[in-house]
Amino acid sequence: MEETKNGTTMVVFDGDLDKAIASFIIATGAAAMGKNVTMFFTFWGLNVLRKDNVISGSDKTMMEKMFGKMMPRGPEKLALSKMNFGGMGPKMMKKMMKNHNVSSLKEMIEMAQDLDVKMVACTMSMDVMGLKEEELIDGLDYAGVASYLAEAEESNINLFI
Repeated sequence: MEETKNGTTMVVFDGDLDKAIASFIIATGAAAMGKNVTMFFTFWGLNVLRKDNVISGSDKTMMEKMFGKMMPRGPEKLALSKMNFGGMGPKMMKKMMKNHNVSSLKEMIEMAQDLDVKMVACTMSMDVMGLKEEELIDGLDYAGVASYLAEAEESNINLFI
């Protein structure tokens, strides 16, 4: 009998607000349908998982500190991929979402955690970008690309966002 794969995996590479929202809509939808969902956050996608007020410091190099200060910290600070308009675009998007009873990105992240979506922070990208575990939200797994590929091999849906 042929094995049926019931997983959804996605690489979240981008840290734009609209792409992050789309990735969490897909992830929570798949989890609600009973799929095993793994989201692998790498490079700019890690900014989605950052705490909004934590920047580690004493054990960081000058370059790591600069990266930490220049990158957006968390879902409330992300820009839009289009129509950012110096920060006005994300405010408009959030207002429209609220007006249409669409959960905020922060609420979607919490919903994903409640639905047991596995969120993995790429440790190599964390090293390259100078991010430490204490700068990211609680409840994450930490692993490299081999871990993601093992999950993807067991899935029937694989996305790159």
